[in-house]
Amino acid sequence: MLCLRGYNAALFFQDVIAGLTVGLVALPLAMAFGIASGVTPQAGLYTAVVAGFVISALGGSRTQIGGPTGAFVVIVAGIIARFGLSGLALVTVMAGALLIVMGATGLGSAVKFIPRPVTIGFTNGIALLIASTQIKDFLGLRTPSMPGDFPGRMKVLLEHLGTLQWAALTVALISLAIILVMPRISRRIPGSIIALFLCTIGVAIFHLPLETIGSKFGGIPQGFPPFSFPHFRAAHIMPLLPSAFTVAMLAAVESLLSAVVADGMTGDSHNSNMELVAQGIANLMSPLLGGIPATGAIARTATNIRSGARTPVAGMIHAITLLGILLVAAPLASYVPLATLAAVLFVVSWNMGEWREIGTILKLSKTDISVWITTFALTVFADLTVAVGVGMALAALLYIRRIAETTTVATVTHEYLKEGVAHVLQDKEIPANTTILRIHGPFLFGTTEKLVEVTRDLNKFNTVVILRLRNMTALDATGLHAIERFAHRLHESGRTLLICGAREQPARLLEQADFMSHIGRDNILPHVQAAIERARRINADFRGLGMQLATEMSHRPL
Repeated sequence: MLCLRGYNAALFFQDVIAGLTVGLVALPLAMAFGIASGVTPQAGLYTAVVAGFVISALGGSRTQIGGPTGAFVVIVAGIIARFGLSGLALVTVMAGALLIVMGATGLGSAVKFIPRPVTIGFTNGIALLIASTQIKDFLGLRTPSMPGDFPGRMKVLLEHLGTLQWAALTVALISLAIILVMPRISRRIPGSIIALFLCTIGVAIFHLPLETIGSKFGGIPQGFPPFSFPHFRAAHIMPLLPSAFTVAMLAAVESLLSAVVADGMTGDSHNSNMELVAQGIANLMSPLLGGIPATGAIARTATNIRSGARTPVAGMIHAITLLGILLVAAPLASYVPLATLAAVLFVVSWNMGEWREIGTILKLSKTDISVWITTFALTVFADLTVAVGVGMALAALLYIRRIAETTTVATVTHEYLKEGVAHVLQDKEIPANTTILRIHGPFLFGTTEKLVEVTRDLNKFNTVVILRLRNMTALDATGLHAIERFAHRLHESGRTLLICGAREQPARLLEQADFMSHIGRDNILPHVQAAIERARRINADFRGLGMQLATEMSHRPL
């Protein structure tokens, strides 16, 4: 209702265009996620319709798009293998209830206490597992039932490489090429939907001997999602509780991360607790209409914003678009080749994997590297529930260790007092066009949101921003990432960031992680006195440049 204040025809037109666009983008993804999760393609579509509508209508973000995502593929497949579809329905409902409780009690902020090495570790692991499940369809291999574990799956694939179908591989490679090339031609036209249409038409015209949605699943039923109350077994509640907790945590993390990305693209500010309540209601309703767990989808949310979305109406139109396809064009989905959907998921797994972050993690402390390796290895070779639990426990122990290391006992000497003079701010004159920020205490996972909140509106800051770290006692990978993002935002806004006074552990991490490349070595100073002198030089350079430009303009002929 807040978003509809002042709503008019022009805004509605923008939301319609965005909703239709993201609906077409979501079509192949919803089917592919349904198949990869071990359910039918229509289950993915039902989830996108039901959960997508509810999350947009009730959520705390203006432009969030909800639906099935890659984060749930592995855990959903594992639940179905052990407990069947009824167990999956129960997990989804339990996770929905947990999300509502988290949002209603204000626990949405607790999600930020998951450290970055843990999130990167299980994101890398999930992406690798998703890609491994699509090799069979990408190559058109004929194999027996695929094992649920990664080593067993890879063993079966290697043993049956001789059954490769060149037609399937050709279609998959063409699909992959279209998806990768289309953004260079036009970012407004989704490459996945072009690949879906062209390859489906090609398979139908040339009668290629490929496995399709029709040959494997019998097609997609035409009509509304069917309502059915799942059969629950009380005996399954306790065994499924860890899985429900993992689904709830993943839904919370991914949806709030997606909302933060949306805020950065639009300048808006989401309500995290309202978002979690909407995610919970969506997951309560999804299994009643044949769906699977849902959460906010970062890629589709970004597409929605780039397409011109202004309010949640765009997300609701995206769901209505998919419903219209179910009602009108569902029979045509029978011809969709599974090789094309495998190509779509290969691109998804690459994009969601955050592989570039591995290089950054490896430059951090041994403790951060150990957390990442442990989470990644357990995700791939054990279980996602175990990976998140162990990763969080290990991170908590390391958090306690870092806090303990910040305590020091030392004698006050004349040298100590003399060294401290350069760090004292009270007797310094702050130059014009300069803002000074300070971080006081340990800047670790769970505290980085404070920097985001204080710096949300960069218009309040001057040309030069000094970040004073004299009283920051500890820094970890999550805190470092937050400072990097802040530096990037300042650079994009035409401002200069100076960092000064970092103590031993933070200074070592800044040096070790190649942070210098983000702001320049000249902009990292030993104390606030040096930072103020540097700010004066930068301001003088700006004034000199301005005078030079004014002189040049005055000498130009009219």
